[in-house]
Amino acid sequence: MQENHLFEYAVIRVVPRVEREEFLNVGVILFCSKQKFLQTAITLNEERIQAFCNTLDLDELKEYIRSFERICAGGPQGGPIGKLGMAERFRWLTATRSTIVQTSKVHPGLCHDASEMLTRLYTELVL
Repeated sequence: MQENHLFEYAVIRVVPRVEREEFLNVGVILFCSKQKFLQTAITLNEERIQAFCNTLDLDELKEYIRSFERICAGGPQGGPIGKLGMAERFRWLTATRSTIVQTSKVHPGLCHDASEMLTRLYTELVL
């Protein structure tokens, strides 16, 4: 029988105008310490984003999203934050902020396979 592992996740959101508190879910970030897993699943539907806010700089948004992916992967390509341990990187990425790319509150759960859970949450919450 497979063991359940504690995981934490947050939804990645695009918030074009922070003062309006309107957002689009574009991805999920999931961390599971036992499985040494920290990954994101992200899709930027440019047409949908432009319909939501046509003044948003898509190139800038793509760079913010790429930084999430680089930090999750760890190592020097993630800059100073990318050199931290997985838990610290997850906490940094999910910290409350007032920028175009934000995350929801962190939610816990149990899973057998973190990769499968990431796919499931991404499908349910983003697609």
